[in-house]
Amino acid sequence: MGLFNRRKTGSHYEQLAANYLSRQGLTLIEKNFTIRGGEIDLIMQDGLSQTLVFVEVKYRQNQRHGHAAETVTRSKQRHLIRTATLWMKKQHLNIDATDFRFDVVAIHDSGHHIEWIKNAITEG
Repeated sequence: MGLFNRRKTGSHYEQLAANYLSRQGLTLIEKNFTIRGGEIDLIMQDGLSQTLVFVEVKYRQNQRHGHAAETVTRSKQRHLIRTATLWMKKQHLNIDATDFRFDVVAIHDSGHHIEWIKNAITEG
């Protein structure tokens, strides 16, 4: 699969995840925030708690080679935390006074199975 096709596939499943989370009460703030060394697929806000939600979207066609969420390695988690911290600083948010969490949306079976894992990544 070429780079263009991977990007197109990634964009498709990121939009599917954004639509799913919107139906669950989250509001999209930004898609594909990118810095050197990191990217956040979706930045959303939980409407009930006003919590910022940094979302990593992972897709696998099937689970023969494992669950999509398993691909969020410790290294990837560190990059997400660093990128989210820089995004909050860019927004002039006080990191110590801002409620935020890291979620993973794992998508399998061509989008027929969506699993939303809240607080999937913790600092430390």
